[in-house]
Amino acid sequence: MSRFGPMLLTALLCAASALPAMAQWKWKDANGSVQYSDSPPPSNVKEADILQRPNAARRASLPPTSAKPAPAASAVAAPTSAAPKVDKELEDRKKKQEELEAAKKKEVEQKNAALRKENCTQARNYMKSLEDGMRISRTTSTGEREVLDDTGRAAEVKRTQAIIKSDCK
Repeated sequence: MSRFGPMLLTALLCAASALPAMAQWKWKDANGSVQYSDSPPPSNVKEADILQRPNAARRASLPPTSAKPAPAASAVAAPTSAAPKVDKELEDRKKKQEELEAAKKKEVEQKNAALRKENCTQARNYMKSLEDGMRISRTTSTGEREVLDDTGRAAEVKRTQAIIKSDCK
């Protein structure tokens, strides 16, 4: 494994050093020839002539602007009409997420209730055995059988009563 460590590190460094080369711009110049560069094209290149952008530039770029300035009323109306759509989608996602969390919470509560009910039943049955005076024995850590005496039985009764009190509601 140690033999492959330096080779793996070298491969990762080579791959990381090649990442900036992947950030290439591609556009057509005034003569119609295709140009490649790692920096953006000159400002005199039309938006339609830009053929490829790096991923980060795609996210940061704005949509192409028209030659005519848009009236102020339409500039205000466009964002407000798009905003409610985005807000509605966000609210729908939040609502679905809350519903999923509520369903999960309900499922966990149901499982816990079923476990408490089972513990309650077992504790009541054990308590009945303790109260009936049946001979109760346990196995020790060494594998030997140990019969409960009166003090051990009293301790088991207290422990079982605590379980019944917490789980049998």
